[in-house]
Amino acid sequence: MAKFSKKLSKTDVRKRLAVPTRSLSSLPSFDGAHAVYFQAGDERGEVWTFKCSIRKRRHPKPVLSKDWLAFVDSKGLKAGDMIEFYKETNEAATAHAYKVRAVRQIKIFGVVFGYAPITAITHDSSDASPI
Repeated sequence: MAKFSKKLSKTDVRKRLAVPTRSLSSLPSFDGAHAVYFQAGDERGEVWTFKCSIRKRRHPKPVLSKDWLAFVDSKGLKAGDMIEFYKETNEAATAHAYKVRAVRQIKIFGVVFGYAPITAITHDSSDASPI
């Protein structure tokens, strides 16, 4: 199972996901093209179609678009959250299934205790206005 993970930046949650170049091998092959579409299922079983594109010249600088911002909105993602992509091979080894997972830090008194999966929009009390 290949995977890549990334802590999301403001640009990642507002425009497109910048994929670490070293993680390109975790995604479908471009076969000479500058873009590839692939589907990834989330923990709720929803399937997302992402487009990964690279520059035609020089440093590839891969980015994810198409459905990316819809995914961000559906999960209520914000800068600082983590995203994880997994590639799993089925038992017959004939196809790859991609999975995507979003997680958020669990902090208590400023100490990070781990990460919890984000399955849908969560309401952050720090965003609420006082009564």
